[in-house]
This record gives sequence, structure tokens and C-alpha cells, in this order.
Amino acid sequence: MNHREHRNFLRHLDDYLSDSKKILDAWDAYSDEHTDLDGWPYDDHAYGMRASQRDADTLTAFEPLRYGARHLLATAEIQLAQLPENTVQSRWVYQLGVLRYALDRLDELHEQWLKTRDALPATAKAGTADFDDALAEHHAESWSYLDNWATHGSALREINAAARKARSPLAPIPLRALVRRTATRK
Repeated sequence: MNHREHRNFLRHLDDYLSDSKKILDAWDAYSDEHTDLDGWPYDDHAYGMRASQRDADTLTAFEPLRYGARHLLATAEIQLAQLPENTVQSRWVYQLGVLRYALDRLDELHEQWLKTRDALPATAKAGTADFDDALAEHHAESWSYLDNWATHGSALREINAAARKARSPLAPIPLRALVRRTATRK
């Protein structure tokens, strides 16, 4: 994997974090407006349909990131292991674990969806109740793991930034620092 591909995967991550925040903010606004003070929806069916749309939109936003997610996790784990201890946030190890588990579950749920879709009657196509209900269930089961990526995905960006700032013990002293040291000795 080269640096350009890694940067592209990071861009997909940034897009997902931004898109999922917009989706969740829109959901929160809808939920606040369409529930009573105790959090009960005024219209269960409309509320459920809107939740289903939130789930589908979040999964659609994640799809461009899915291909590079394992690469980003593996890279972050390598970077984390090489960072000086004083630059490491203690939460990063936990967050990487949450992201890895969520990605594993999303992969399992995707495989389950493919099996479910293939087992549907030939008449079950997008737009039919059989297909749409099964897909909505898949989206609902995936949502909490997608939300984990929305919540903890920024750790991948933070680790990458820390790794880029960290000095390598093998890196030469920057020329400006060398010139300053020489100038102060005179």
C-alpha cells in the first residue's frame, strides 16, 4: 500500500465522519421534534421509517471506507506501537479494539445479508416488502457498529497525526536546528 492510497483511505474516513455526523444530527433533530418529553414517538410507524432511513444512509456513507478500513486499522496499530510513550493517548488502544470488533461484525452482517438476499424468493426485488424488510433489518443490525466507527474513527486520524509528528531516533537533526546550535556555540 502506498502513501497515496493511505491518504485516500484517510479521506474516506474523514468523509464518513463528516457524513455520519450530519446524518446523526438530522436524526437527533427529527427525534426531538417527533417524540414526547419521555422520548416516545408520536407516530411509531413514521418514526420507525425515519430510523430505517438513518440506518440506510449511514451504511451508504460507510461503503467507500469499507475497503480501506482494515488497512487503516493495521497502519494505526503499527504507528501506535512505534510512537514514543509520552505521545500516546491511553484511549487509542481501546478505540482501535472497538473499531476492529465493529468492522468484524459489519463484515459478518454483510455476509448474512448476502445469504438472506440470495434466499429470498425470485420475486423479492428492491421495492417489494420481502426485500425491503430484510434490507431494513440488515441496516438496523449494522447501525450500532457504524455508530462505533463514527464515534471512535477519529482515533485513526489522531494516531496518524501523532506518528507524522513523532521524531524518529534515526532521523537526522533538521538543518535549521544544526545551524542554531553552531551559531550559539560561537
